[in-house]
Amino acid sequence: MSIGYACLTMGVSNTQLRSCIKKNAQESNLLEIIEHNLGVLDNILEYNQKNHIKLFRISSDLIPFGSAPINNIPWWEIFSDRFEQLGSKIRSYHMRVSMHPGQYTVLNSPKEEVVLRAIDDLTYHTKVLDCLGMGKEHKIVLHIGGVYHDKEESIHRFIRNYLTLKQHIKNRLVIENDDKSYNISEVLRIGKILNIPVIFDNLHNKINSGLENINEFEWIEECKKLWKKEDGKQKIHYSQQNVFKSKGSHSDTIEIREFMDFYKRLNRNDIDIMLEVKDKNLSAVKCINCTSKRKEKFALIQEWNKYKYTILEKSPIQFEQIIHILEESKECLPVSFYCLIQEGMNMEPKKENMVNAAQDIWYCYFREIVTDKEQKNFFENINKLQNGEIKIARVKKDLMKLAEKYQSSLLLNSYYFYL
Repeated sequence: MSIGYACLTMGVSNTQLRSCIKKNAQESNLLEIIEHNLGVLDNILEYNQKNHIKLFRISSDLIPFGSAPINNIPWWEIFSDRFEQLGSKIRSYHMRVSMHPGQYTVLNSPKEEVVLRAIDDLTYHTKVLDCLGMGKEHKIVLHIGGVYHDKEESIHRFIRNYLTLKQHIKNRLVIENDDKSYNISEVLRIGKILNIPVIFDNLHNKINSGLENINEFEWIEECKKLWKKEDGKQKIHYSQQNVFKSKGSHSDTIEIREFMDFYKRLNRNDIDIMLEVKDKNLSAVKCINCTSKRKEKFALIQEWNKYKYTILEKSPIQFEQIIHILEESKECLPVSFYCLIQEGMNMEPKKENMVNAAQDIWYCYFREIVTDKEQKNFFENINKLQNGEIKIARVKKDLMKLAEKYQSSLLLNSYYFYL
């Protein structure tokens, strides 16, 4: 089993994709952005490998205006060596990648121009994966589309339009149930007609479940029947509802006890789980550590080094409780560890805690090595923070500059500056 995340990384430097608006889409700018974004993908792959993440969804924004006429650059030729290098890295890391076109890629639209744009977009996504040299197990995920006042005709239109696609696109396409129009029963029906894999999305199924009295694990088993050997392991999407937002909104983080209950009831190792969650890689690492058969305390200590100053500025109580677990407990307790992390992250930081965390960083990393001017500047800013003259972001900005200047890699790799 692999557990992964989609598109973006949180709290990791040099992993931010760039884009531009149409009026700035000149060839020179597009080339610069593409080069940057491929470098970002490289950095993300390195991060994933170091953190045992073997499942990743590549952002559709990798190539700006990738399927639009405004980008007429043969990027697949210009950057062919770079793509080959990235693809080789993905294979050597035994990583599985995918892509997921957005809501405007609608293959069953009654409007021909919309369908043609959808085909262009699917062609672009396929070209990215082909340029990377990925096999058929690296998929493109697509929703069925709209209902347009006639669901049966819309289903037939999807089937007809799918059949017009070139084979190399069909080889990658998998379909997914959504939270509004097409439930898992209807998507499975389409999948069986076309003989293509179906991805089960648990949150979409909770919202749009249809009339059948079938639980989510039975649906997952039904979907498994459509995954052939060349398609790779069956893949599902897992997310949790954000209780403060509208139905279908993904949670900020994966609540680990709820996930572990799902994981234990699933009781399968021959399946890949793509997490759809706001904190992306943070939840992926959490779920990997909690489901790993090798419960290593070292992995939690590494995680703690990333979280600890953020927790300290939010909740000293959880900070001390986590220290106790790591230092006093003889066994590794990842679920308890992450529950305390979640509790701490949910707290609103108080000014005195923010000051305490910043000062702790100062004394641990910089007190003995900074210049007199840097020391004076830090304590002046602390006083201004306490008096409400500046915000914590200003203090963190200066601390980050010091971390970069003095090459404090442990601090730079923490989440303190990013979350």
